[in-house]
Amino acid sequence: MPVYRMGRVAQLLGVSPDTARRWADSGRLPTSRDDHGHRVVEGAALAAFAVSLAEESGAGVPDSPRPTSARNSFPGIVTKVILGDVAAQVEIQAGPHRVVSLLTREAVEELGLVPGVEAVASVKSTSVTVELP
Repeated sequence: MPVYRMGRVAQLLGVSPDTARRWADSGRLPTSRDDHGHRVVEGAALAAFAVSLAEESGAGVPDSPRPTSARNSFPGIVTKVILGDVAAQVEIQAGPHRVVSLLTREAVEELGLVPGVEAVASVKSTSVTVELP
């Protein structure tokens, strides 16, 4: 299972490192120490925390801190994998956004996609609906 240092945790959650540290200090985000004494978060715990943040109506999860030209690329963490005989469903929590992808079981296994693994959802579509809030 992967573990993430606090800076990467902050990037994946779309918050500042200070916010991630405050969540850890308060006990809201479970952490441990690696062999070098750095505070780390286990991938599965980070996945669960990302889902809980998204369920809190977006509280504490601002827009991405870095602008990018990749408009359809969503870095995040795998939160759920459902394997079928041939196909699979993978859910990625990308900040406040939940992205669901259907792909082959073979691809999921080759990529090693399990909850807690960092992944990037790239979306290509010929039809995109845009709505005003």
